[in-house]
Amino acid sequence: MPDAPIYVVDDAEDVRESLAILLEVAGFRCRTFASALDFLAVVQPGWSGCVVADVRMPGLTGIELQKELLLRGIRLPVIIITAHADVPMAVAALKAGAVDFIEKPFRDEVLLGSIRAALAIPTGEIGRPGGASIGARLGGLSGREREVMLLLVAGHPNKVVADRLGISPRTVEVHRAHIMEKTGARNLPELVRMACLYDGEG
Repeated sequence: MPDAPIYVVDDAEDVRESLAILLEVAGFRCRTFASALDFLAVVQPGWSGCVVADVRMPGLTGIELQKELLLRGIRLPVIIITAHADVPMAVAALKAGAVDFIEKPFRDEVLLGSIRAALAIPTGEIGRPGGASIGARLGGLSGREREVMLLLVAGHPNKVVADRLGISPRTVEVHRAHIMEKTGARNLPELVRMACLYDGEG
């Protein structure tokens, strides 16, 4: 769905403009909103596409926006972006039903890859972390999440994963929390088993 509409919800005008340019160049139709309330004023059940929302905005946060969409029965995948990432915030976003949690600054391809993965999620699975089959749960991970997961299940500690991928240990922690929430794995051994089962399915 390269022409699927992407709804950017961010109170920073420069962020809205830069994301709109990025998405349109990548072939997506983009609509921007300065607040969650602005978006909620127009969104309707049955809309297709994907929401990219900042986590910290006046009025409603990105996480509260996700919850409100689900309360209204609107099944749009939501990707949360933030400049203030921490593990509890990532977990809260994912528990609320967000499909991804991306820390600023991020590379363009990280966001575009996340959007493509979000658009591929079956409507019935949106907002239900851990509700899909093992294949769907692991298959829905972003490229970077898969890289982190493979290193983790190979037994490498966070610091080694960070060094291998050229990211900070804190970012590894955020990805790790995200992977666990997205896959529904309760601990690392369970994630290892899921990864093995997924390889078996492939």
